Amino acid sequence: MTDPLVARLRSALGDDAVVDDADVLDSHRNDHAKFCTAGAPRALARPSSTAEVVEVVRAAGELGVPIVTQGARTGLSGAANAIDGCLLLSTARMTQILEISVEDQVAVVQPGVVNAQLSRAVLEQDLFYPPDPSSWEMSTVGGNIATNAGGLCCVKYGVTSDFVRGLEVVLASGEVVRTGRRSAKGVAGYDLTRLIVGSEGTLGVVTEATLALRPAPEAALTAAATFRSIEDGIAAAAAVMASGLRPSLLEFLDQPTLRAIQDHRDMGLPEDVGSMLLAQSDRGTRAAEDVARIAEICTAHGAIEVAEASDAEESRMLLEARRLVNSALEPLGTTLIDDVAVPRSQLITLLRGIAEIGAKYDVLICCPGHVGDGNMHPTVVFDPADAAAEARALEAFGAVMQLGLRLGGTITGEHGIGTLKARWLETELGPVGLELHRRIKAAFDPGNLFNPGKVLL
Repeated sequence: MTDPLVARLRSALGDDAVVDDADVLDSHRNDHAKFCTAGAPRALARPSSTAEVVEVVRAAGELGVPIVTQGARTGLSGAANAIDGCLLLSTARMTQILEISVEDQVAVVQPGVVNAQLSRAVLEQDLFYPPDPSSWEMSTVGGNIATNAGGLCCVKYGVTSDFVRGLEVVLASGEVVRTGRRSAKGVAGYDLTRLIVGSEGTLGVVTEATLALRPAPEAALTAAATFRSIEDGIAAAAAVMASGLRPSLLEFLDQPTLRAIQDHRDMGLPEDVGSMLLAQSDRGTRAAEDVARIAEICTAHGAIEVAEASDAEESRMLLEARRLVNSALEPLGTTLIDDVAVPRSQLITLLRGIAEIGAKYDVLICCPGHVGDGNMHPTVVFDPADAAAEARALEAFGAVMQLGLRLGGTITGEHGIGTLKARWLETELGPVGLELHRRIKAAFDPGNLFNPGKVLL
């Protein structure tokens, strides 16, 4: 017999917008997170407008079918993973850039717009959309909003929520609400926009976003410095941030990561290198001055070698080590990527603690990260064929999060909670904070229609 949900959705959206083929559904079950369970979905809907999303939500709600909203599924926390019997709601066809306003410096977009496509489109108008997750060539604006994604530019420009002026959201009732506003200022009422951003599809379906833009910066210049220890590299990073300079990028690579990169591709890194700092300035005619000052600071803090780019091509080459991290770690085994953020004053303690955790559980932990804002990505690497190694890796992963919390930090700086980190959320929020989260969820979604089992256990 024809599934009544599928029949109703095909009637409303068209046959090609609703999929129940088992192979297609299986290929859409999960995002990029490892060790997050994924169930068997009932169907996949691909609406192309707000009105069609309303039809999907109302149909699923009336039939008691939970909805898991998906974008490009590049997330790293399992938030987009299917649950058994759910309806997958894909925003892949909602790809219109509806407006780019030079006068208001805003873009109005549908959630399926790919981050890099938006960035290139606004650049044609000499404008700039700063949020730049490493998956920006694949990830969508809707997914970035769902997880409050960050990226390399966060140290200067902030995360996704800093650029979302307003949203159009379909609620569990099928009603459509507009949050926020187009204007640069506005403080009327509760900030529902920031509440939706980072909610990982648990409060509603975002169908349109009004995003703030900035004037396009000039080409950035880069400095790369190597140090004999993690302490010297972190001290140099702290000094850069305390100097009054505001680099547009400040990245850190520890010794295990650098060894993996050197083994993967000869970058000329010496055996005794303990850490690397990569910094960038996009201040146009003052970029060279900034880079020179950063180089001086690194030298004063014990840098073995400092390279300064004189043009955009040299800058690209200096950043090559950072781009190679994922491909360099891949041959070493399965990677379990953590996402802790701590106050910058606690970074050395964090990195020392991570090394101790790696030794305690006998696993390799590499630690690249956005050192300028204290958001590090400790990556546990292990042999997936070794069950004991996998168990130790999972314990190490949890120990890193606990360490981050003890240091006054957070279990996620930009990847979100999903299912991967849900059991640690109460530790961070506390019982009262967690109960407030549950009440907010119930107010928006009393029937637990949207992404049940994610974020809040």
